Amino acid sequence: MIPTLAPLPSRLPDSVPFVGPETLERQRGASFAARLGANENGFGPSPRAVAAIQAAAAEVWKYGDPTSHDLRAAIAVHCGVTPDHVVVGEGIDGLLGLAVRLMVGEGAKVVTSEGGYPTFDFHVAGFGGTLVRVPYAGDRQDPAALVARAAQTGARMVYLCNPDNPMGGWHAPEAIEAAVAALPPDILLILDEAYAEFAPALPRIDPDDPRILRMRTFSKAYAMAGARIGWAIGAPAVIRAFDRVRNHFGVNRIAQAGALAALGDRAHLAGAVARVVAARDRIAAIARDNGLSALPSATNFVAVDCGGDGDLARAVLAGLAERGVFVRMPWVAPQNRCIRISCGPDAELDALAAALPDALAAARR
Repeated sequence: MIPTLAPLPSRLPDSVPFVGPETLERQRGASFAARLGANENGFGPSPRAVAAIQAAAAEVWKYGDPTSHDLRAAIAVHCGVTPDHVVVGEGIDGLLGLAVRLMVGEGAKVVTSEGGYPTFDFHVAGFGGTLVRVPYAGDRQDPAALVARAAQTGARMVYLCNPDNPMGGWHAPEAIEAAVAALPPDILLILDEAYAEFAPALPRIDPDDPRILRMRTFSKAYAMAGARIGWAIGAPAVIRAFDRVRNHFGVNRIAQAGALAALGDRAHLAGAVARVVAARDRIAAIARDNGLSALPSATNFVAVDCGGDGDLARAVLAGLAERGVFVRMPWVAPQNRCIRISCGPDAELDALAAALPDALAAARR
């Protein structure tokens, strides 16, 4: 027996959005030779960030600055806003949870994409919201349809990821700007820009518009996924509301120091983006060598069409795992015909190239 749960969590299933690669390694009794499933940046963080983290470790006995003052100031300069437009949190995942908590009451409608980012769905369910799903269009999220559905249903919030996870697609700035222009005044648009640094261009959005929260992270291009740190940009009144619900000591001192140093190392960021682009090209080439096609990507991963349905893709994924290569796949048809491969160093892509032919052959038997 356990203490009685509150009514809402008592109705929720025992589930998590993702099973981590460490769990899978324990289940299989061996490590992966290639960790290409979590959209991490295997090229590593800035040496300046590593040095800052090492220096901050000696002062880990101190709490982190609960206002993230220095980091918010640097982010504000980087993004062309004021510190009052910025809130720092435990990665985009943490900020998504706070935004849902602020805006979504039990039974409130929230619009998202069918097969989109599961962690957002997890937060909405956890706070009692009702998800309204819009299909992908041509393997990309559909900004116009998402906003239209939100207006039709009286939703409190709409979620749009651009560039997109899990398919890697990207909408040009004018498509996002048109969706913003059509957004009703009483709906909050969460614009998840986790992969912003890899995008060819980003939309121009008034930072004082209270209908928009743009979310960014140090997990992807800056290669600091384990530090759990990201930020949101929004109108100051919306940003101030986060103080009502956030964990004020949740962003640790070491992460703040590393993020501040990473943000200042523009040369390393540019090099990381270039390495990701090269790795995307190589993944596409590996796919072609095996008779498969790679979808266009503006992220640090590539969705590869296995040429069948979800059952075939799952068999390919399992075959790769048996051969020491960890990848993931979208979870809703028709996108689940693909596997999703993160960009990584040459040695890990070598392992992918070696394992994929046999995994495909086994899946097709």
